Amino acid sequence: MQLQLREGRVTWKQGWEIVGDKRCYFKSRWEFRYAQYLEFMKKHNKIVDWQYEPKTFYFEGIKRGTTNYKPDFLVTFPSGNSEWFEVKGFMDSKSKTKIKRMAKYHPNEKLNIVDKFWFTTNSPLLKKVIKNW
Repeated sequence: MQLQLREGRVTWKQGWEIVGDKRCYFKSRWEFRYAQYLEFMKKHNKIVDWQYEPKTFYFEGIKRGTTNYKPDFLVTFPSGNSEWFEVKGFMDSKSKTKIKRMAKYHPNEKLNIVDKFWFTTNSPLLKKVIKNW
């Protein structure tokens, strides 16, 4: 969903989008773009598949504050291994807590952070190969 601003500028807010054969409610433009990247990787047989927010992890024994966490993407690789990916524009204290607790309470789950550095590094090339990047 795009929102028109004054002076012809456009910004992207959360909303439903279709990527590949999946219809997802993305919470940011970066999540949407990362899904486009994953779909590109799938079409080129670099990954088997991706899912958007398929699972919530709970932190047993935590009574207050952050008691659960739902990573953005689960990616399955040709090797059969799966890894989680979290898209973060900025790291607030709640996000830091979720990531630390994920490592502590679910140490067998691999979590990768996709941040501004990833987008800055990869966007110039991805603009050339992914439509509407």
